[in-house]
Amino acid sequence: MPRSRPGTRHDIIAATLAQNRLGVLAVVFFVLAAAAPMTVVAGGATTGWAVTGVLGIPIAYLAVAVVLAIFSVGYTAMSRKIVNAGAFYSYIARGLGRVAGVAAAFVAMLGYNAMQFGLYGGFGAVTTGLIGERLGFDAPWWLYAVIAWAVIGVLGVLRVDVNGKVLAVLLLAEIAIALIYGAVEVTHPAGGTVTYDSLAISWLWNDTIGAGFATAIAGFVGFEATAVYAEETKDPRRTVPRATYLALVTIGLLYAASSWAMSVAAGPHQIIDRAKTDSTELMFNLVSPYLHRVWLDIGHILFVTSLFAALLAFHNTVARYFFALGREHVLPTWLGTTGANNAPKWGSIAQTVLAGLVLVVYAAAGLDPIVHLFFWLTVLGGLGVLILMTATSVAVIAYFAQADNRGGVGIWSTAFAPALAAIGLGYMLWLTLTQFDVLLGVTDPHSIVPVMLPSLFGIAAIAGVIWAIVLKMTRPVTYELIGMGATSATAEARITAAIASERVR
Repeated sequence: MPRSRPGTRHDIIAATLAQNRLGVLAVVFFVLAAAAPMTVVAGGATTGWAVTGVLGIPIAYLAVAVVLAIFSVGYTAMSRKIVNAGAFYSYIARGLGRVAGVAAAFVAMLGYNAMQFGLYGGFGAVTTGLIGERLGFDAPWWLYAVIAWAVIGVLGVLRVDVNGKVLAVLLLAEIAIALIYGAVEVTHPAGGTVTYDSLAISWLWNDTIGAGFATAIAGFVGFEATAVYAEETKDPRRTVPRATYLALVTIGLLYAASSWAMSVAAGPHQIIDRAKTDSTELMFNLVSPYLHRVWLDIGHILFVTSLFAALLAFHNTVARYFFALGREHVLPTWLGTTGANNAPKWGSIAQTVLAGLVLVVYAAAGLDPIVHLFFWLTVLGGLGVLILMTATSVAVIAYFAQADNRGGVGIWSTAFAPALAAIGLGYMLWLTLTQFDVLLGVTDPHSIVPVMLPSLFGIAAIAGVIWAIVLKMTRPVTYELIGMGATSATAEARITAAIASERVR
């Protein structure tokens, strides 16, 4: 695609996302949709119990929420200084250097794409089961996945606020039904007694809590995307912090309360066995004796729409990462251009194409959409985001250690909180990696899967380092633009002139 001269009006407009479109609540809807409350409550918590055998999933949600709240202190302080749709990529590039930034970009692209791809498996399988049971229409999982893929492909190139309205409606409905189910479960406890065993703090020192933490962290993936939409908000320096904390508090309390309510209704000594036998139907089975079937049907439908909302939210996140990297020429330049409505058109189309290829491969290979697509890839995506959050905590410290960047920000936000977050997240990352076989439910000690999947991030990071070095050696202007975000189009001409001047000297 031909480009106009660096820094021209055409370049600047084509590399600009829609501005002043999103307020605090709109951003919250985006990130909560990515977190997919109904999916996490009905699918994530029950899968966590069934696979890990750890009763303390509810307290794990609370512990992770506290650690992420501390992480958010430095993260939002960084968002006030750097407004960039690349989020993790740009923060790490500005804090730890351009090479580390490109490595982070490759890790982010793998992690967020894995989350989005995996959700198609869950959507297809759950929709097939729902329609087959209610309407008697038997169809392969991939048919419904392809329908969702086509709709998301269209929505992805529309104005960002249109996507936000779709997500808002779906999100409010699923939160409401989760609260109703939770109330029914707590008022009908097993044995007639409300118990708090699953909230016992002692679970945080259990030998297998690493798998519990990983399950919980996967449920929070998406809350950090507030910074991804910073360029499209009405007031980035206020909107991003407020949306981040509001989203975190909402989903943290919802996850912990809803999973605890399920343990109360099933009984702390039966919840793990019930999760193994009932799977994602556990929440519905627990309330079915007390609610009319209409409420169960609504819940099942919202479970499906929750998966769809998460698909759309992660599609938008990936599209903006593509856009950010294309705008700075780290990836092909055409990815960094927008359509007539200032949506990241080509980034959206690229993500749609990749998702379509993955669906074709999985359908042709006859792989299990729940285990091999939904579970494995969403777990992989959660691990990727955990790696990025840990690295970002260190990047925040390094960025604010530079005197020029410190103005107006206190030492708690620039040093103490990020250091605590790095320690907490690093510990959770270590536990996750050492207990990845437990997390995946792989019992074969000779299986390479628990090693192979995490290794993909190492490969991605190494590829990013190599590519950054290549850029530095062959395209110095592009290398200098890494992490500059919206200012890259105007800075390109200046950097080009400066490098040319140095060569003349």
